[in-house]
Amino acid sequence: MTIYKGRGFACINYPIGMNLGGDPSQALVHSNPDGKFSVALSSIDLGQGMKSITRQIAAETLGVPVEDVYVDTADSDTGPHCMGSFASRGTHRVGNAVIQAAKEARAVMLEAAAEELEVNAADLETDGKGNIHVRGAPSRSITTAEASAAAQFKHGKTVAGRGIFLIPLSDVDPETGEMTPVSCYAHAALVVDVEVDDETGEVRVVQMNSAYEVGRALNPRLVEQQLVGGAWMGMSHALWETTEPYYPDRAHGPVDFNEYLMPGPGDIAPHDIAILERPAPDGPYGGKGPGEMCANPVLPAVANAVFNAVGVRVDELPITPEKVLRGIKANGGAQSQGTY
Repeated sequence: MTIYKGRGFACINYPIGMNLGGDPSQALVHSNPDGKFSVALSSIDLGQGMKSITRQIAAETLGVPVEDVYVDTADSDTGPHCMGSFASRGTHRVGNAVIQAAKEARAVMLEAAAEELEVNAADLETDGKGNIHVRGAPSRSITTAEASAAAQFKHGKTVAGRGIFLIPLSDVDPETGEMTPVSCYAHAALVVDVEVDDETGEVRVVQMNSAYEVGRALNPRLVEQQLVGGAWMGMSHALWETTEPYYPDRAHGPVDFNEYLMPGPGDIAPHDIAILERPAPDGPYGGKGPGEMCANPVLPAVANAVFNAVGVRVDELPITPEKVLRGIKANGGAQSQGTY
C-alpha cells in the first residue's frame, strides 16, 4: 500500500447574471413612522446572505444605521418582480435595484427634513447614525425618525422609493449574431492537495488554497464564509455526492437521502483564501458577489490532483474509490505524474 500525493489546479471566469430581457430585479423601500425602513424584495435568501447584503446596501444609500433597516423577502404575490436567486446575480442585480429605491426614499426624507430645518435639501447630509445635519452647521440637525414622522404626519409625503435594475442590451455582431450575455465577470483560481491510497482508492483532500476576485467584498466575513462553504460543497460533489452511482441500474445504490453520501466534519480540509477586490463599475458599491463560483473550480482541481497523484483521469463525478482503483488497474499500477 502506498499513499500518493497530488496537486491540482483550476481557474474560473464566472459570469454574473444573464441578459434575458435585461435580467431585471425590482425593490421597494419605505419608512415607517418611527423612522425604521423596510425593503421589500422577491429575491429569496437561500442562505447566501441576500438579506444581510441588501440591508447593508439600503442603509448605506439611505444614510441610516443598518439596524434601522428591515428586509422582507416575501413572494411573487406581495413583492416586486425579480428574475430569481440564481446565476450568481443577487448582489449585483438586486443590490442595484435597492440603491435606486433607497435613493428615491432618501430624497423624500431629506425634503421633509429641509422643511423642518428651513433649509435647502441640497444642503443636508446624513451621518449614518440616524441624524440629518445641515452641511457646515452640524448643530442644526434632525433625526431620520423625526424627519420620517414629519413627512407623514405634517407634510403629507410618503418616504418611499421604487427601484429596478436592467443591464443594457448587448450589441450584436451583424455577421455572426454573437453578443455578450452578461455585464461583468468574477474570477477565481484554486489549488487542491490530495492523498490517494492505491490499495483502497480513497481520495483525501488535505489542503485548499484559493484566490477569488469578487468585485468588492461588501461584507468580508460573509464572503469568506460563502467561499469556505462553497468549496466544501464542491469537494462533496467531486468525491461523494450522487443519488445514482450506477445509473441507470438502481442496484447497490442509495435509495433515499439516509444513504446519500456526503463528507462529514472530519473530512473538511484546511482552506486558505485570498479575497481580491476589483470593484465592478456597474456593481452596487463595486460588488459582484461570489455566488456559484465558490464550488465550481474545486471539481476540476480535485480531478487534476488525482491525476497528478496516480495518473488516473476520472471524467465522471463523483471520483469514487472504485473508479480510482479501476483506473489504476487499467494503467497497470499507480503512475505518479511527479512531485510538486
